[in-house]
Amino acid sequence: MTREVTRAEYCVIACAEAWRDNGEVLASPMGAVPSVGARLARLTFAPDLLLTDGEAMLVGPDGTVEGWLPYRQHLTMVTGGRRHVMMGASQIDQFGNQNISCIGGWERPARQLLGVRGAPVNTLNNPVSYWVPRHSTRVFVEKVDMICGVGYDSAAAAGPTATRFHRIPRVVSNLGVFDFATPDRSMRLASVHPGVTVEEVREVTGFELTVPEEVPYTREPTGEELELIREVLDPQGLRNREVKG
Repeated sequence: MTREVTRAEYCVIACAEAWRDNGEVLASPMGAVPSVGARLARLTFAPDLLLTDGEAMLVGPDGTVEGWLPYRQHLTMVTGGRRHVMMGASQIDQFGNQNISCIGGWERPARQLLGVRGAPVNTLNNPVSYWVPRHSTRVFVEKVDMICGVGYDSAAAAGPTATRFHRIPRVVSNLGVFDFATPDRSMRLASVHPGVTVEEVREVTGFELTVPEEVPYTREPTGEELELIREVLDPQGLRNREVKG
């Protein structure tokens, strides 16, 4: 097995790290790369992580049914903060407000998307991270056209009931990893994937990122992790369709 790590595999590792030290919480990854990442975390450094088939069953990393998860129990986990979602974002701004509903003004949008769906409840009740497979100024925008997932500034404006369980651990894109570890809770560049420069990230981000003096690279996968990704979790290479070379 070649040791050369692809960009998609760095993204899998970055997504997996979102669930490190989470304990027994329900992982809800959306997208091929986050799904492989969640299962990788379960098989390695997060053995207590709970995985679901997206409907009514708790499953193992290989899809084997481990238990039943009735909808009422699922909702209890959501409202009690015992779930960590990794959602997508059609737009995301510097404070973590996310939009998956529409592009353009609400009264007459230029494009209709998924709709708000469960984004507000997710972001106000349990940790929510984001996955963006194609980093661009169209996604990383100064101000989202509509707030679906609640960002740090919006939660603060709404008061203590909104901030009590609100947390955005990380944003992962095909270029790097971002967090909100800044005094004003604006987005910070936490790492770049190998082969990516800080300037490249800045050029395709539609707002001013906080950039530390030294930005590390996203960590290398271990040999065991690479084997699990390639041979066990994603032998069909779905990760490479989501993130090109």
